[in-house]
Amino acid sequence: MKLLNISLKSLLNRKGTTFLTILSIALSVALLLGIERIRTGAKQSFESTVSGVDLIAGARSGPINLMLYSVFRIGNATNNVSYQTFKDISNRDDVSWSIPISLGDSHKGYKVVGTSLDYFKHFKFAGNKNLKFMTGNEFKGLYDVVLGADVASQLKYQIGDKIVLSHGSDKISFQDHADKPFTVVGVLSKTGTPVDQSLHVSLEAIEAIHIGWQQTPGDTHSGDMHNHDTANESTLTPKSITAFFLKLNSRLDVFNVKNDIDNYNQEAVMAVLPGVVLRDLWNTIGSAEKTLLAVSLLVFLVSLVSMIISLLATLNERRREMAIFRSLGAQKGFIFSVLIIETGLLTLLGILLGLLILYIALFSFKPVLESQMGLNVNLLTPSMNDFVYLSVIFASSLCVGILPSYKAYKNSLADGLTIKS
Repeated sequence: MKLLNISLKSLLNRKGTTFLTILSIALSVALLLGIERIRTGAKQSFESTVSGVDLIAGARSGPINLMLYSVFRIGNATNNVSYQTFKDISNRDDVSWSIPISLGDSHKGYKVVGTSLDYFKHFKFAGNKNLKFMTGNEFKGLYDVVLGADVASQLKYQIGDKIVLSHGSDKISFQDHADKPFTVVGVLSKTGTPVDQSLHVSLEAIEAIHIGWQQTPGDTHSGDMHNHDTANESTLTPKSITAFFLKLNSRLDVFNVKNDIDNYNQEAVMAVLPGVVLRDLWNTIGSAEKTLLAVSLLVFLVSLVSMIISLLATLNERRREMAIFRSLGAQKGFIFSVLIIETGLLTLLGILLGLLILYIALFSFKPVLESQMGLNVNLLTPSMNDFVYLSVIFASSLCVGILPSYKAYKNSLADGLTIKS
């Protein structure tokens, strides 16, 4: 207790230096743990871009390629899947629901997704969040379109606006379906996923804009006009789709259903487990997280260097103080212990202040991180990594404190009382 009191009084006697040292440690702790939270949140959000889906099926290709074009709208499918295959697999007794996805069209560089109303009912992201509408509702008419949040904000579209879809995925297209304009009927809330950068129409609409349409560059009015009056169910039934999502009644059946799809006799199709493929994909492209972690560790090392510089600088000023302790009968071990305890107190106070800064920042920016970046940051529950990092920080600080403590330990009584010019 005597050592602790002396250490506290010594720190209070040097308020300015003590505060700056604590602040340096606090900022490094806040940055290190903050980057760790964001890094973990980014990985979890990436892996939960699509949630509640047991299998994703499409034409036989690579698993990552299937995931890229069906979930992230990156690249193109090597082939389509017949609509009959989709219906056969969806009608299995062990399938709870299915969501068809049809790609191939775009609007000013944004992908158009042909799907069913089940998309808005069952599609989930970020763990277990449902799609919600910022305004409007799902498509009902043949030429209704639902916009992702980014599409609406970037192109400044509102409910009731007319838009024209284009064939292909290029930002500039000379093959527009200008004879069949769509009406904006809904805008989805921000999700932080590729949904934000997509336009959603019905599968029937995808068929309608392509019936009788000739792919003649520059001809935006080729083909027959089709609307509610001229189009019928038989002409609008899709012949093929790009991919489809499956939810099973029991996850115990996942591997059996996957095996049946992979060995489907009628067509070359395959199924992948989204969670597994997303983790593999993250391992491939997740070098940025390692960079973030390296930067935060470097900041922590800088704070350690600043602390040891501060301790060594004050030690030279405290040589007389140490000598007085020795003249009063204090042993060398006492001097060593006081400085080690001071180092521990500085580190502990820095950690506490750093955690306070971290949680204030997380609570302040959590809505922005979730709505704008789709990051689900854990605020309340410390992770095992947090405890590991804090333990390493505390132990490293104590090790750094050994150097000035040992230097004070070695200073003799005569050296401390000698006035040096």
